[in-house]
Amino acid sequence: MSKVVVLEKAKSESTASGKDDSVAEFSTFIQALSTDFADARDLKSISPISLAYIGDAVFELYVRSQLLRPAKRIRDYHQQVVTQVNAEQQARYVALLLPHLTEPEKDFLRRGRNATTGRNRRASGQDYQKATGFEALLGSLYLSDQPRLFNLLAKLPIISQEDINR
Repeated sequence: MSKVVVLEKAKSESTASGKDDSVAEFSTFIQALSTDFADARDLKSISPISLAYIGDAVFELYVRSQLLRPAKRIRDYHQQVVTQVNAEQQARYVALLLPHLTEPEKDFLRRGRNATTGRNRRASGQDYQKATGFEALLGSLYLSDQPRLFNLLAKLPIISQEDINR
């Protein structure tokens, strides 16, 4: 399927589903960039660290898109994004998503968590392992089931500092 067809399909689906505009816009953008891994065996052939590498990029882009409005200085954007994508926060997101995950999704989470030693100078080993599992899960869903990825991302409370201060 061509990227143009994917974009058109994503736009019509997001309009029909009544999703939040920013999630729908992000979904459309990401679908246009993606590569399909239709077979689960293809996905299992990718190392958990590689899945986490992709998941990290997808999550940071998602957070950036969610915090884009209202307009602010780049430094402020950066600080808000960093508070959402650090290992401690991602470990909290794992706890929020766990009740919503299927067994195969939990397996990707475990594979990612077990693929790292947990050594990071900024986070506890346990948080770092959970964050790597979270990113591996997102990477696997990005490559295999984007509607499910967007469904799970929509469950996360991505909030700006201004919202916290209100």
